[in-house]
Amino acid sequence: MAPHRSPEESAGPAGTAPASAAVPAGAGAPCNIAASLPELAARFPERIALRCPGRRGADGLARYDLGLSYRELDARSDAIAAGLARHGVVRGTRTVVMVRPTPEFFLLMFALFKAGAVPVLVDPGIDRRALKQCLDEAQPQAFIGIPLAHAARVALGWARSARIRITTGARAWWAEATLAGVERAGAGAGPQLAATGPDEVAAILFTSGSTGVPKGVVYRHRHFVAQVAMLREAFGIAPGGVDLPTFPPFALFDPALGLTSVIPDMDPTKPARADPRKLHDAIARFGVDQLFGSPALMAVLAQHGAPLPTLRRVTSAGAPVPAAVVAKLRELLPADAQFWTPYGATECLPVAAIEARELQATRAATEAGAGTCVGRAVAPNVVRVIRIVDAPIERWSDELQLAPGQVGEITVAGPTATDAYFNRDAQTRLAKIRERLPGGGERIVHRMGDVGYLDAEGRLWFCGRKSHRVETAQGPLYTEQVEPVFNVHPQVRRTALVGIGAFGAQTPVLCVELAPGVAARAWPRIERELRALGAAQAHTARVQRFLRHPRFPVDIRHNAKIGREKLAVWAARKADDE
Repeated sequence: MAPHRSPEESAGPAGTAPASAAVPAGAGAPCNIAASLPELAARFPERIALRCPGRRGADGLARYDLGLSYRELDARSDAIAAGLARHGVVRGTRTVVMVRPTPEFFLLMFALFKAGAVPVLVDPGIDRRALKQCLDEAQPQAFIGIPLAHAARVALGWARSARIRITTGARAWWAEATLAGVERAGAGAGPQLAATGPDEVAAILFTSGSTGVPKGVVYRHRHFVAQVAMLREAFGIAPGGVDLPTFPPFALFDPALGLTSVIPDMDPTKPARADPRKLHDAIARFGVDQLFGSPALMAVLAQHGAPLPTLRRVTSAGAPVPAAVVAKLRELLPADAQFWTPYGATECLPVAAIEARELQATRAATEAGAGTCVGRAVAPNVVRVIRIVDAPIERWSDELQLAPGQVGEITVAGPTATDAYFNRDAQTRLAKIRERLPGGGERIVHRMGDVGYLDAEGRLWFCGRKSHRVETAQGPLYTEQVEPVFNVHPQVRRTALVGIGAFGAQTPVLCVELAPGVAARAWPRIERELRALGAAQAHTARVQRFLRHPRFPVDIRHNAKIGREKLAVWAARKADDE
């Protein structure tokens, strides 16, 4: 592994990044996720790379009148990359991208990758104060966005360091150029694929911030290239398929995998509110055979209950998929379809994976408090469980490692394990361990911030976030070993374990959100029944306090990650009131 370099060293000093050195497609070996695009454009020029919803018809369904062939995606992204260079967006330029999932988003992203620039992606749905902090930390040199994003940038003081400002709309005083004008300026410039190296910074992707202020994960070009290879191998993805990626950034993998992306007509930040009728229309109209979505999106399809006959591979990530949702979707899919639930994080993806049939076989154990089985490590990852430590660990030692069956922090070493957060040295030290290799050199071991264990078969079991564990006087309790025991109650939508009081002597509290339509007056009976469920397991019997909550706060990106930090504050306040 190459020696570690800081993000600043890899990206180059602000304002002094070298101009992109373009190389012909197929010549040399640039390490770049866009490198496969010219090859696919040459082999399959008219194959559709991307379809976007566009206008809606009288029936309320999208016409999907916006699309790009591989030839168009390649040629137009070349033109945009060349035009961006004229405005100073070149190799190493950190560039905030705030563009909706339209053709412009994908053209722009591939143009930036080709140029060797560094796109900065922050979910626009996060809290405004957190968004401003993220953009300030990223220290962008360019800002490309829709008019509304530019208006917010000016009004709220976002990204003051960005001196290059480009809008996707009509030119206004807040931007020096339009994306359409940038493309016209670069038309006919020819191939723009920069000769990027494996360790050069490719992007800064901010985490969802479900457990605090989002952190900017530094992605190097080798990380993206490795992800494509690992996804292809792990899930048997072959060129020519049609994918419905309901989280737009994942659609960027599709051209590298030779797939056609059909962007759904939905708000990607609110998957729980997606209209299943619109999803089914896109799936049927284009013969979609692959689908990626959050657990909340899977729940929408499961509740809708209509068969999904064309799908052959479904993938859901971001949080554990409820067992009932897995079972229902299996009924709606063809018998030979696969339903994968990969485990990972922005900092390292994929880590492990399990197919729904095996997941269903572990359901009884999960509902008895064993945690959620997330499957086996995706090759060539090395997954190990270490004792729980809240402080930084500078160097790997085999003494950290726990035996199978023991709960500890999950770690992973592999080609997609990122090595730094941008401008967050303290968080980098907390999350990364350096490991010396027997043959010389070293590698990064990423601490997932999750707790779990390996079973005797080598499968990984997820027991919750390390920061969400409840440390009682009798020992720790883990969310994913407690909540599933109670979630089997038919009138409970979901539960959340939190702790109140001093760490090490916390009182475990189970917050409960009732299923839709269940009257609040039923709560006393439901609480008694939950207590009986808990008494059946030794660890859940320690939970003696139950609180009904009207509606859990959730992570904006997946709508499935429960905001336990906010619930803990609420539970403590309720306890004080009593």
